[in-house]
Order: sequence, then structure tokens, then C-alpha cells
Amino acid sequence: MRQKYLLKLFTVAFMFMLPLGFMAQTIKGKITDKSGSALPFMNVLVKGTSIGTTTSDSGEFSLNVKSLPATLVVSSIGYKTKQINVTDTSFLNITIEEGDESLNEIVITGSRAPARSNTKSPLPIDIVSSKDLVSTGQTTFDKALQYKIPSFNTVQTPVNDATSLLDPYEIRNMGPSRTLILINGKRKNLSALLYTQTSPGRGETGSDISGIPTDAIKSVEVLRDGASAQYGSDAIAGVINIILKDSPNAGSATLRTGITSEGDGEMFGVSVNNGSTIGDDKGFINYTVDFSKTSLSNRPGTVDAAGEAADFGANIADVQEFLSRRPDAGNINGAPETAAAKFLINGSYKLSEQSNLYFNAAFVNKKVNSFANYRTPYWRTVTDFPYLADFFPGDNPNTAGGYDGYVPTFEGDLNDYNATVGFKSVINDWNVDASFTTGGNSQTYKVNNSHNRNFVYSPSTWVDANNNGTIDDGEVTEGSQLYRENSKKSFDPGGTSFSHNVGNIDVSKILSDNLSVAFGTEFRYETFEIIEGELGSYDGGGADSFAGNSPENSGQFTRYNFGGYASLNWNPTENLTLDGTIRSENYSDFGNAFVWKASGAYTINDKYTLRGSLSTGFRAPTLHQIYTQKAQYSFVPGQGIQVGGLVNNVSSQAGLLGIPKLKEETSTNFTLGLGGKVNRNLSFTVDYYSINVEDRIVLSTEITPPALPAFDGLSDLSFFVNALDTKTSGLDVVIGYNKIELGDGKLGFNLSGNYTIKNERDGEVKNPASVAATGQSVVNATQEALFFTSRPQTKWILGSTYDINKWGFSLNNTYFGKTTFKQQGLDANLRTEFTPKVVTDLGINFNATEKLTLALNVNNLFNVLPEWSFKAENAAGTAIINDPAAIKNQSNLITFNQRYSQMTYDGYHFSQLGTMFNLSLNYQF
Repeated sequence: MRQKYLLKLFTVAFMFMLPLGFMAQTIKGKITDKSGSALPFMNVLVKGTSIGTTTSDSGEFSLNVKSLPATLVVSSIGYKTKQINVTDTSFLNITIEEGDESLNEIVITGSRAPARSNTKSPLPIDIVSSKDLVSTGQTTFDKALQYKIPSFNTVQTPVNDATSLLDPYEIRNMGPSRTLILINGKRKNLSALLYTQTSPGRGETGSDISGIPTDAIKSVEVLRDGASAQYGSDAIAGVINIILKDSPNAGSATLRTGITSEGDGEMFGVSVNNGSTIGDDKGFINYTVDFSKTSLSNRPGTVDAAGEAADFGANIADVQEFLSRRPDAGNINGAPETAAAKFLINGSYKLSEQSNLYFNAAFVNKKVNSFANYRTPYWRTVTDFPYLADFFPGDNPNTAGGYDGYVPTFEGDLNDYNATVGFKSVINDWNVDASFTTGGNSQTYKVNNSHNRNFVYSPSTWVDANNNGTIDDGEVTEGSQLYRENSKKSFDPGGTSFSHNVGNIDVSKILSDNLSVAFGTEFRYETFEIIEGELGSYDGGGADSFAGNSPENSGQFTRYNFGGYASLNWNPTENLTLDGTIRSENYSDFGNAFVWKASGAYTINDKYTLRGSLSTGFRAPTLHQIYTQKAQYSFVPGQGIQVGGLVNNVSSQAGLLGIPKLKEETSTNFTLGLGGKVNRNLSFTVDYYSINVEDRIVLSTEITPPALPAFDGLSDLSFFVNALDTKTSGLDVVIGYNKIELGDGKLGFNLSGNYTIKNERDGEVKNPASVAATGQSVVNATQEALFFTSRPQTKWILGSTYDINKWGFSLNNTYFGKTTFKQQGLDANLRTEFTPKVVTDLGINFNATEKLTLALNVNNLFNVLPEWSFKAENAAGTAIINDPAAIKNQSNLITFNQRYSQMTYDGYHFSQLGTMFNLSLNYQF
């Protein structure tokens, strides 16, 4: 009742204030340094309000203010803060001097109070400009963040079916579902993909950030702190807020191309970003169109004949003959062929004298063509399947029709969209923001070059020709075989989709020079759909390599939630900032959640800031985790490919297994940090964090199913359960030493790093009684490794830049620390460790003219590739390592007989295909 009353009060207060607006006016200007060079990304804030912007690449800005006169505050790291009194709408030419003030970017992420300088921010926030993203040379946004934010990690997995459409990512080793993605401060929709294979992020889902065009991004604010109180579910590890370009004047066209040192993975892309004013300077629109295509990169291993013969019960001579012609067993694994079309617009329009309309929308279509494991002729034999000789004729001299195996394709078609429309107004000094956001993601699949190998017959029929009421000889027509020799070779297995609609009302006000307040509400409606596949894709076991969604496992599922928050920001003294936020949410499918956050920052001598926060958080189980149910093909070491079942949380099968209903995860977050600017060149931040999560939702390991008809034909079962409490802690460090004069140019250095102090299970696994009774566990050593040690224990980025005349040079070294795995099937006395590596990236820019720039990026300059080795847990493990035959067997188990010798079957700690060359040509309009 209390929650409903609070939310009604927010709504009534908002409606009451709407008619109280005042007239708005527009201030425009350009910011330059002493030499007259334009200064992009400068922060411009209307003093005493939350109205702010940053300058474009040409140094220009535009702001709507309630009335004149007004005072503008211009600031940025490395420059003296300047205040300008504005009395009319004349165009402003503002010159800024270099200075040694403390950290003072204007940030909007992490607080619901009006925007303010990062000097006062109680939270650790990384700000990455579009220039920083482009300088990495990476072709997608998620990979660019990998080489800019040490606590952010993403990795390309080997063969994991739908995972090839988008790679899992995470902040602070917390999984993709615990980082909230915002676009211009509004929640982005989740992906439809649920990671179910043995890969990092198993059992979770996240937003598709790889589809966001980099050229549409103005800057990125990465909040490395729990923020559920401010933003709701999913913000346990942090928030990534993507700020879109908003310049109406500047534009550019970019042509990109690239290739790997192996001569594959050719990339070609074209992107256009441009803007214009709307009407008589009543607003702006900025748009981006991006087309790209990347060809297949293949990095297979040399397959071991003895391991193959043992796994498949094949004649060693047949295996050796095949491998003599195809040493990699025909496998194709690396980076798939990808084509993408991306469209994005961002704009604002003066709706009336009292309010501004703002809007943004994006659509991404991505097509990915990847491959399953090659079905060798001793795996799928013509003895077992004679019709394969007709289906897949080849040049094998030892088989009928020359049959030499086949490789099924896995083709994905991804569509992702999001759009926001809203209005902002300053009403009696209250900042009001009301918006509606919609978004969705759909992924449908196609399997080609395959077949349904199962015995399924059509119903038999009979005709009583003698009219005697009985079945006589000759009157029965037996059912025909539907598949095998009558099978199709192409299948539509269906897919998944997710969408949400979100309404927000946010109200804030600066009550006095040292006190501000904010409150708001959010309503969210979510829909998850499992799209049914065609009959042949699932019938009897379905298509070889990837079974489709059956009707009983398909359907559409919905829920809604309603929440409200209140926040208070207090500056009791000029140097002290205190924040407090509370939030309550109600979900239609599992109940209520209440969380809070308190944070503070104290600035010493205008140079050093001591900051800290303590908060609680929550993450609601996703609809994907509650309702996904399917049969899936998986590699089981020593057993080849087997069919397992995933049981959803509300099914009758879950009842038979005694699986409890899912509930929300809860967390406690603590951070403590120190930041400052020692002098005009040197700045730093150091932050300690601790995250405790209770009732963490996991996808269980494969459980031996009970002997019940409901589980016939399945080798194993898995399901979602609140199984773990976890503890994670670590350090984040950012150091910058820039603007050092060297000759006619300027030199800069930056060092940033993340070190994981602790990432482990807290207490025993919470096994359902039915599982514990059989002596099994829902979490095994493989999963614990995926949760806790599959990302680098430490990661550091050391970068340097040197700008001189028309040239710009950058050299970045990224250190990926040790990762430890316990791969599925690995002997319990062993573990595997990936060796720490340093990946070096070189960038060279040449400004041919004021408008034309050429850029060459050589990523992974020294062709550094992952390396792993076995480590013994005890004396028994040492004995295995010292036995060549035994250790070779272990190696075969975790690499599928060396198919994945570089990274093992379960992935690796950084994605590299070798040295990559990328060339781009950028023309500024």
C-alpha cells in the first residue's frame, strides 16, 4: 500500500507541475584554445541547473535555457574552468586556457540529481570519447571497450551455436546480465539470446552492444559501481551509458577495410554520420548509417587420429586416411562471416516555449554464418546412414558415392531495435523528464547442409475393402519413413525474441546552493517468445547439429513491473557531497524488491577526492531463464555429441524434479576510492570494490535424469536455480600523464588496470533436495571456473600518444593476466591455465587536410596468441602430467581431439586471430 501511495504521489505531483512552464531561449557558441584550435568534448553546463551538453568535433555547442541572463560553466580535464555570463542570444566565441584543476568532467550517469562535475562525484566513472573508441582500431563497440576499460571483458567463443551472433561481455567478472546498458540515460532492451553452452556468461543474457554503430557514439560513461537504486534491475556490477552524437553541424564519412595476417577475415565497411537543424533552429537531428561485412576467419587445429578412433569406435586406418587429406578434420572455427546494416538517429525539437521534445531510434540487422563440427565419414558413416552417399557425394575412394562427410551450417538472422521519445522542461526550477522507450531483439536461425537422421513414420492407414468390419491382409498401408533418406537438408529451427516497453517520469530540483532532490517512476512491460521451428527441425530428435523448438517448448511469455525511487543530494560544505537513494519495485511474476544506496565524496585542496558508496541491489530472473525449455546438442568429452534437455522453471518436468521457483538475486556493494589531479599533467583514480551476491541464478550442470517417461531420449538435464552466494572484490586504477611537450608535439601516457582480489563461492551450493539425494550437484568444477576464473585475474592497459603537426601516433599494450579453467571432462586432479600475455596495438593518423584523415591500425602487432598448459592440483595430477599417453588423452578430451587446440573447447581469455591490419579514410563534412 505504501509503495502504491508513493507512486501515485509522484504522478500527481508531476501532472500538477506541467502547466507552470516558462519561455526558453537558445545559446550557441564555439570553444577554442589560445591558438584558435577548436576544442571538442568540452563540458558546458548552465550553472544551478541540470541543463548541459558537450562541444562537437568543431568545438561548437547549442543549449536551451529557461531565461536570460544565465551563467555558463565550461570545463574539462586539463583546462581551467571558466564561467561566462550570458545576457542575450548572440553567438559566443569562448577561449579556454590550459590548467591544473582536479577531475572535472560533467557526468550524468550514476545519480538522479542534476548533472555535476566529476570532482564532486562519489562514484567511479570512466568517460570514453568517440575518438578513444575509434583509436582502438576495433570494428565493433564491444571489442573497442575491451581495449579501453580494464574491468570490461568480452571474448569470442569457438563453436557455441547462437553465441556466434553476439559475444558475452561483463564488468568485474559478474556476467553479462549484471551490467545495465543505457542509451542517452534510458534502458536498452535485452537480447533474445540465452547463453546455454559451456562458455563465459553461461545461463545469462545481456544487451546486444556489438550492434551499436561506433560512429554514432559521442561518448560512453562506464559506472563501475552497483546502481540498482537509481536504475533498477541488472545494475549490480555497473552501468554503461552510451551518449549519442548530437551535433547539427558536423558530419563525416568513413571508409574502413582490413584483413588478418593469415589473409582471411577481410573486412569492408562504410559509415556516414551527419546532422542538421530542424526548422528555424528549433532543434537538431543527427543520423548514422553503417554497412559492413567481415569474411570468415578459420583457425582449426590438427586433429589426433588415435583420439578420433577411440571416441568414434572407428578403424584407425580409416581415420588416418581421412586426416591425411584433411588434417583439421574439415573443422571451421574462428570468427564467422558477418554482414551488418546499422541505422541510428538522435534528435531534439522545441515542442513549445515550455518544453523540448527529444527522440532517438536505432535498427540493426546482422547476418552471421557459422559452422557446426564437421561430421567425418567415420562419425556419420554410410554403413549407419546409406543415404548419405546421395546426400553428400564426395571424392573419398573408400566409401560409396565418394562420401567424405559434411559440415552443417548454423546461420543466424538478428534484428535489434530501440527507440525513445520524451520531453524535458524546467518548470518553476523543477527539471521534468518524461519518456517512453521501446526496444526488441529477435534471432532466427537456419541449419543447412544437414539432415534428420531419426526414425519417424507417418501414421498407418487401412481401408475395409470387404466391408466386414475387420482388418484383412492387404487392407493396411504402413506409415512411411518421414526422415533419413526422405529428409530435407535445410531446416528452419525457429529462434527467440525479446521486447520491452518502458515509461519513465523523472523530476529533480536544486532546492538551494547545497541541496537537490530527485524522484521518479518507471513502468516496464516485457515479452519473451520462443519461436517454433518447422516440424522436421525437431521431430524425433531434429536436425543433425541443432534441433529446432518444438510446439510444446514454444510460446510467448510476459510480465510487468512498476517501480519508484527518491534521491537526495546534499553538499553540507563546499568540498563534501553526500547522496542517498531508495527504490521499490514490484514484479508481476515474483513480487517486491526494495534497495537503497548511500555515497559521498570529499575534495581536499581542490586536487584530491576521497569517495565511497554502500548500496544494496537486485536482479530479477529474466523471462529467458524462467521459460526456456529445449533439447540441445552438446559436446560431451569422451562421448561425442549428445542430446540434453533444458527444463524450464514452471514446467511439469520441473515439478517432477522438485525445482524451486526462481527468485531475485540480491547484492551488497561497497566501494572506496581516491582520485585527484596532482598537477596540470598528472591525474589518477584508485577504487576498491566489494560485491556480495546472494541467491545467484545459475544454469545447472548436466544432471543424470530420473528413469521417468518425461525424460526419455535425453542423456542429461539442466535447469535454472538460485544456487550460489558469491563474493567478488578488487581494485580499479586509472592514471593519466598527458600534454607533455616534446619537440613540436605533445606526448601523453595512460595506465589503467583491474585486479581481482577475490571472486569465489560463499558457502555451500544450494542444491535442490532431489538432486542432493542422488549425490549430484547443480554446480560442478567446470561451472565454478566459468563463474570465477574464466576471465583474467588482472588486466592492464598501458597506452601512449604523440601528436605532432599533422601526425598522430598511439601505442597501446594490453596485459591479459592468468585465467584458470576446469574444462568439462578434465581429470579432477588437473586444471588448465592460460599464460599471461601482452597484446600490442599500433595506430598512425595522418591529417592530410583539415577535413581528410587517414588512419592505419595494426592490432596485435606481434601476433600474440593464447597459450595454455596443464597444472597439477596434487601428486596424482603430477603423475598424469608426467605420463605422455595420459596427458595426451586429457588434452584430447578438452580440445575435441585437438580441433580447438589453441583455445580448448570452452574458450579462452582473449580473442585473437593473429595480427590484424585496419585502414580507414575519414572525411569531415
